[in-house]
Formats: sequence, structure tokens, C-alpha cells
Amino acid sequence: MALTREMKEKALKKASAIFDESKSAVFVHFSGLEGNIVKDMRAEMKKEGVGYTVAKKTLIKKAAGESSIKGDIPVLEGEISLAYSSTDETAAARLVKEFAGKTNNAVEIVGGVFEGEFKTKEEMQEIANIPSMDVLRGMFVNILNSPIQRTAIALSQIAAKKEA
Repeated sequence: MALTREMKEKALKKASAIFDESKSAVFVHFSGLEGNIVKDMRAEMKKEGVGYTVAKKTLIKKAAGESSIKGDIPVLEGEISLAYSSTDETAAARLVKEFAGKTNNAVEIVGGVFEGEFKTKEEMQEIANIPSMDVLRGMFVNILNSPIQRTAIALSQIAAKKEA
């Protein structure tokens, strides 16, 4: 079905809003996905505060060109969609990478936007490896707790030797 001018304008506004309001966006190449897989992927992304939309490449490029994002937009080939997040900078890339593994790479990161700059496929895949903020906080608390825990173990061992 051909898009009417009004539909294109609406899609362009949505893509522009994604680039202007999101903390990060990921360009996603997808092919051969079944409807139920896409439904599950959208539901999982929504739980994490990540949006997912499919748009024409020309509209994505136009919206990106009109935005204040620095650098050059990566090459977009094939069917492209956008995963974006306004809350967690790494969530979109991390979830797309997770679904790429579940779908035998039917979903693939081809680039994105991070910290106001266009990023390549490789850079976005590195960003996808960064744990979520909750996991990072847990790791930090564990680091803080480790010396205290070791001291408690050492003191209990000293007390056990003196009792014996």
C-alpha cells in the first residue's frame, strides 16, 4: 500500500520526535520475522521503556538530517526499524542484541544514535554490551560490600582460633 502524503508527514514527525527526544536510538535491520515474534519483541521492549517502530528509510534519513545529531548517518540497507529509549541510554541496543540472538540474527543492529552522535554498527554493538543501570548499581554495591565482608570473615576466623 502506498503511503499518502499525510501518512508520510505523520511518520516524519514521529521519526523527528524520536531523534529529538530519545537518549538513544538504534537502527535495526530485520528480515523474515514472524508476526508473533515481533509482537513478543515489542512487548518485551515496552517493559524496559524502549519503543520500536518501522519507518521508510527515506523518512528516517530526512528526520535524522533535520535533527541536531552530529556526524554522518550510517548506511541503511534493507528493511529498517528504530528502537529507541528516553530513559536508559543502553536499553534499546541491549534488547535488540538480545533478540538478535533469539531470532538467529533475523534482527541486526546496523548503527544508531548515542549521546547526540551517529554511531556505526560496531560502536552500537559495543554499547549493547553495557549492562543495565540496575545491574551496574548491583555491581557497585557488591564492590563496596566486599571489603566489609572480608573483614567480617577474618574477624570470625580469629575469634574461632582464640576459642579453640
